[in-house]
Amino acid sequence: MKLSRADRSILADWSFTIDRGLLTALLALIAIGVVLSFAASPAVAIKKGLPTYYFVERHVIFAAIGSVLMLVISLFSPAGVRRLAAVLLLVSGVGMVIVLFTGTDINGAQRWLTIGSYSLQPSEFAKPAFIVVVAWLFGEAAGRSDMPALPLGLLLWGVLVALLIAQPDVGQTVLISTTAGLLYLLAGLPLIGAGILVLIGSGGFWLAYENFAHVQSRLEKFFSAQPFENYQVGRAMQSFAQGGFFGRGPGEGTIKSVLPDAHTDYIFAVIGEEYGVIACLALLGVFAFVVIKALQRASDEPNAADRLAVQGLSLLLGLQALINMGVNIGLLPPKGMTLPFISAGGSSMLALAITAGMLLALTRWRPDPMRLNKPRRVPTIDDVHFTGHTPTR
Repeated sequence: MKLSRADRSILADWSFTIDRGLLTALLALIAIGVVLSFAASPAVAIKKGLPTYYFVERHVIFAAIGSVLMLVISLFSPAGVRRLAAVLLLVSGVGMVIVLFTGTDINGAQRWLTIGSYSLQPSEFAKPAFIVVVAWLFGEAAGRSDMPALPLGLLLWGVLVALLIAQPDVGQTVLISTTAGLLYLLAGLPLIGAGILVLIGSGGFWLAYENFAHVQSRLEKFFSAQPFENYQVGRAMQSFAQGGFFGRGPGEGTIKSVLPDAHTDYIFAVIGEEYGVIACLALLGVFAFVVIKALQRASDEPNAADRLAVQGLSLLLGLQALINMGVNIGLLPPKGMTLPFISAGGSSMLALAITAGMLLALTRWRPDPMRLNKPRRVPTIDDVHFTGHTPTR
């Protein structure tokens, strides 16, 4: 089916305005995740006493649903994206409150709601929604003085951080706060406020270290003289050495048989062992392309709220990928964070699909409203002299 530029349907408009490079890269990440699930998931499923392709089937289902969700959201207008973000933030916020009372406790953290045979993590959906809403508030704060946008944005930020710490989820707190802090700077808000935020963040990190045993343990092991004291991190680092540049070959890795989180937090180590450092760098390149492409599109966006939202969503996606990769290669302490679109996980996949859909919707090509509203130029006497006749309006 060929679409004409004269066709003004929603599908035709989407086809001619979508950033195809960005769309292709995001679909490629989802496809890569499906392929890699066959490498990492079966061994974990067998070890847990589940059917061999249990996690593979789940990954394929959520990848398919996520792809459709991403494409549907990419049809939205910027105003539609902000409305979706506001509703999603409210719903996920309520879910995060419910989690504190009725959530399932897994490994000492209470972050999941059990719905039938599935578990849902509301905080995953709060991330993209919060970034879009706070981007709008910071954009309004930078351009308007008659609206308490900045206090509202900071209050919203504080409430979300409090809910995350109550679970506790220090890793997601660091990710969201880092992204929101960068948005504060990108919005051109007062630097003294940024300094205060840094002090508050430093104090909060110190309190987390003092009050959460798992945070203290992970940091002390990370900075200890024995880098392999943390078994999972040490084994992940060894997998890159064993894989070399080109890997041991599909299915030939051993890390997936010994690590319980090989299909989630440490799937990057599985890639390194079976496909090699070259494949890891190629995957890093795809993530870098998504972030850089989105930031380039953001630089052409005249609307502050939309520009900040694109910057925030792309940074959120890129920082999460960097944190996961950094943990796998031993540059960062363990965070319990998935590799976007690659790791197994239903809530993570759907939330990332929403993130990608919002990013695609906000980076679609749209005419500059200032240019469209510009009044028509009134002919002058110079036009008459230049053309030799009186121009018509």
